[in-house]
Amino acid sequence: MTKRLMVGKVPVGGGAPVSVQSMCNTKTDDVAATVAQIKALEAAGCEIVRVAIPDQAAAEAVDRIKEQISIPLIADIHFNYKFALECAERGIDALRINPGNIGGEEKVKAVADVCRRKGIPIRVGVNGGSLEKELRAKYGGITAEALVESAMGHVHLLNKFDFDDICISVKCSDVPLTMRAYTLLSQQTDYPLHLGVTEAGTPSMGMVKSAMGIGGLLCMGIGDTIRVTLTADPVEEIYAAHKILKAAGVRKEGVNLIACPTCGRTRIDLIPMAEEVERRLANCKKNITVAVMGCAVNGPGEAAAADIGIAGGKGEGLLFRKGEILYKAPQEQLVDALMAEIEKL
Repeated sequence: MTKRLMVGKVPVGGGAPVSVQSMCNTKTDDVAATVAQIKALEAAGCEIVRVAIPDQAAAEAVDRIKEQISIPLIADIHFNYKFALECAERGIDALRINPGNIGGEEKVKAVADVCRRKGIPIRVGVNGGSLEKELRAKYGGITAEALVESAMGHVHLLNKFDFDDICISVKCSDVPLTMRAYTLLSQQTDYPLHLGVTEAGTPSMGMVKSAMGIGGLLCMGIGDTIRVTLTADPVEEIYAAHKILKAAGVRKEGVNLIACPTCGRTRIDLIPMAEEVERRLANCKKNITVAVMGCAVNGPGEAAAADIGIAGGKGEGLLFRKGEILYKAPQEQLVDALMAEIEKL
C-alpha cells in the first residue's frame, strides 16, 4: 500500500478512494473565469483541480480563487521557484513541480522548507517530453527506466531537504511506455502515484488511450489519483475519468449501464433509447446495474444480473428485474416506464 498524503481535505494514497483531477484552461489571473470553470468541474465530479502559474499575476490570484471554491487547488509550477513560494504563502493546497527545472539546490530547499512548514504536498511530475538530455543519452531515448530514474532523482533531492510529503507521476503520450514506467515505479517506491497519459488528444482517441493506460494500471492495483487529459472542455475529462474508474471496478457508486450492440434480431429503435437512458441517469447515485437490451435473446436471460432493465420487441418491450419479467410496455413508453421502476429501487 502507498503512503497517505492530504491534498486539502482529500486523502491521496494509503488505500483512500482514487481521486479525480483536472486542470483549468482559463488564464489563472482571470479569477472570475477560473472560479466559474472550477465550479463547473466540481459539479461534474472533480475532486482536485490544478491551475497553471506561468507568471506573478497568476501566483497572486491563488488566494482570491481559493476563497471562492471548495475543492483543493494545486499550483503547476515550472522554472521559477518564487512562484511556488508565493502560492504557498497564499494558501495553495499542493504544488506540482519538476525540481530539476526550478533552479539550483538552494531554490529546491526553499520550496521544500515552506511546504514542510505549511503541510503542502508536492507532486513530482515527469513527462516524456521534458526528460533530461543526459538520461535520454544514457538509455538511448525515452524509456520507462529513464522516466523512473528521473522521477526518483527529483524525489531524492526533496528527501535531501527532509521533505517526504510526495506524490509522483511519470506520464508520456505512448500508452505502453506509460504503463511500463508506472509499473516499474510502483515496484520501487511506496509514494502515491498520479496516473495519466499526457497529450492523449481529442476525446475520440484520448478517451481510448486514457482508458487503456489509466484503466489498465488501475486494474493492476496501481494508482491513487488520476487525470484524463483531453483536448476538450475540462469537464469532459471528469466524465471520462469517472467512466474509467467505474469500468476498472475501482468505484462502485452510481449506475452501471449495460446495453447490447444490436443486431439483425433487434426490432426496436434501441440506440437512441440507450442514449436517452444514459442521459437521464447521468446524475443518479444509486448503486445499480441497468440493462437496455435489444431482444429476448439478450434480454432477461443474458442480463439476468441487472437490477432493472428493458428488452425490445416488435413495437413494444419488456421490463424485467433480476431476470424476472415485470410487464410489457409500448416502445414509446418504455424509457419512462424504466425510469419509474428505477425510482422504486
